[in-house]
Amino acid sequence: MHPGLKMAVDYGPLLAFFITNAVAGLMAATAAVMITSLLALGLGYWAEKKLAPAPLLTAVVVSIMGGLTLYLQDETFIKIKPTLVYVIFASLIAGGLLKGKLWIKMLLGSAVEIDDAAWRSLSVRWCLFFVAMAITNECVWRNVETDTWVTFKVFGATGLTLVFALSLVPFLGRHQKSENGVTEGSELSTDGPD
Repeated sequence: MHPGLKMAVDYGPLLAFFITNAVAGLMAATAAVMITSLLALGLGYWAEKKLAPAPLLTAVVVSIMGGLTLYLQDETFIKIKPTLVYVIFASLIAGGLLKGKLWIKMLLGSAVEIDDAAWRSLSVRWCLFFVAMAITNECVWRNVETDTWVTFKVFGATGLTLVFALSLVPFLGRHQKSENGVTEGSELSTDGPD
């Protein structure tokens, strides 16, 4: 997918949510994020000829929680939507680990070449991050005004996710497989997971 199109698919709904909230309030922003999430999902499918699992799950949860928000005229539902998404992601990763499935590897495997022990460690890190983000979202929306929560949701949560992903780069570099298939950082196999 072209980088510009990928940015539009990934961040378009968030931007629509933020701008619409600033102009017309949370209920209109909820409708905007529902519509743009479905449009982004369709655009991603058009470009890739497949539905990406994470955006699909997010669009489903946005549609359900957004629908409840609009139908009941209760902003609580859209505010707990990120918490639900984070909990679902954490649960899927943890459940996969318990069953010997490395979901993160299935999502990123073609882009990252590391051994299964490193994939398990990476999965645990993402699982804990999603749990921390769920707790953070709950603390933020319950203690600040709606506009402040929207700003946190769009910029703070996105920024924290980016910082966390970047913090994993050294780990991935240490455990990247070389061209001959040998893991570059051998400390993982001798010392256990990071």
